[in-house]
Amino acid sequence: MEKSYQKFTKDVAIIGVTTLLLSLLGIVQLSLLTKTLGAHDYGIWIQFNVTVSLILPFTSLGLGGALIRFLAAEKNREAIQEQFYSVLSVLFMIQLVVALAIIVIASPLAMNFFDGAVQIVRITGILALLTSMSGTYLILIRAFQQIKTYSIFTITEECCRVGLIAYLVLTGHGIFSVVLAIIATKVFILLVLFFLIKSQIGIKRPHFSRIKEYLRFGLPLVPGSISFWLVRLSDRYVIGFFLGLTSVGVYSVASTLGFFSYALVGVLNLVMMQTLSKLYDEGRLNEVKTHLSYSLKYLLTITIPFAFGAAILAEPILRMLSTPEIASQGHLVTPIIALGTLFLNATTIVAYILILTKKPKMMGLTWIGAAVVNIGLNVLVVPRLGVIGAAITTLIVFTLALGSISYYSFKEFKFSIDWHFIMKSLIASSVMSVAVWLMAPRGNLDTLLAVVAGVVIYGVVIILLRGFSKEEISFFRGLFRRSTPAA
Repeated sequence: MEKSYQKFTKDVAIIGVTTLLLSLLGIVQLSLLTKTLGAHDYGIWIQFNVTVSLILPFTSLGLGGALIRFLAAEKNREAIQEQFYSVLSVLFMIQLVVALAIIVIASPLAMNFFDGAVQIVRITGILALLTSMSGTYLILIRAFQQIKTYSIFTITEECCRVGLIAYLVLTGHGIFSVVLAIIATKVFILLVLFFLIKSQIGIKRPHFSRIKEYLRFGLPLVPGSISFWLVRLSDRYVIGFFLGLTSVGVYSVASTLGFFSYALVGVLNLVMMQTLSKLYDEGRLNEVKTHLSYSLKYLLTITIPFAFGAAILAEPILRMLSTPEIASQGHLVTPIIALGTLFLNATTIVAYILILTKKPKMMGLTWIGAAVVNIGLNVLVVPRLGVIGAAITTLIVFTLALGSISYYSFKEFKFSIDWHFIMKSLIASSVMSVAVWLMAPRGNLDTLLAVVAGVVIYGVVIILLRGFSKEEISFFRGLFRRSTPAA
């Protein structure tokens, strides 16, 4: 295999371990909040985070993606300074204006979507500002391909956050104190990032010399980002409006478990953009296709059995992590969301073709259309089918998005898809599902054992079916014994 793929795979492995740790911490956080605050206050927590994630696509102007795309092969220190501080300054001013605006209109937002929690609404703008700034610093670290440094920062932030939340909720503090803990953690991380980047590239007053070029690349990404948010998270607002915050809490916990495999796409995204951009700009198209082909295969290696397992184990896992109320009302949501996430994960890999060829317009139009369909269907089905209706809508929309983006991407160029492996993975997942179903886990220990058994059974069957070639197995065995060229 190519040396570039060896480095890429090592970087993915580092981020993968990081993501696993972050996911475990996220599970701890979810369990702490649902068991101590209940479904209603957890619904407020979800609305808080969803609102922050809504603000960022509107205010980012696609500049973060442009920064990764254009700095991937940049070596000149002054050019890096100019581009980075131009983007940082523009984003700061925009986020500051938005934060002040949210403070002004906090009361009506709180009454309609936060059950009157005005103070929490006011803090959302501040958190969006801090998140945007720290995220921009982390983007620069990603552009430098300093994957270990990136991992250290993300793990540190999550550990601080979960530690503070655990202390607060276990000592009787409420949701407002939890939100303040998030702010404190962001401030700490942002300060450390500031001094780190300062030591690497210094500080320079920007002249915004390339900001127009950045905006030309980034702005077409904004409608797609906003529309993707509408597809991914707007159902919380619809559920909150029709069913109340308790149903928001139930749906969010169940769908979070179903979306668990999407963290794998986050792993790839942290490495793929700069790696593929560099290869594509250097004219190494065959290597680009190799990266995409293997990335899709290894992503499906995990997401296919996860979707099968979610159908069998959703209820006992939800009961273990949250409350009986959430498990009884949300266990049917999880497998539907898990299947939709499988299609979403595949869509993300295919969509890199449009980004590399600098034709994000069709991707944006796809997500705009998906958002319209998603909101329309949710308004129709949520009052009638409840949270199950929202899950079904998500599955439908992600399926349509995969078809649309694949159609336009493969017009640019195609990469090989291992259909034989997909069939073998489906067979192995079916065998695993039957075995786990026969175990019929009830208690927490039974559930954990069933999860472990499912992983082992799937792994054994996929190997017996020769899902991986000898070259691939040899490659992974020797991966961490090879020296890696400097980034």
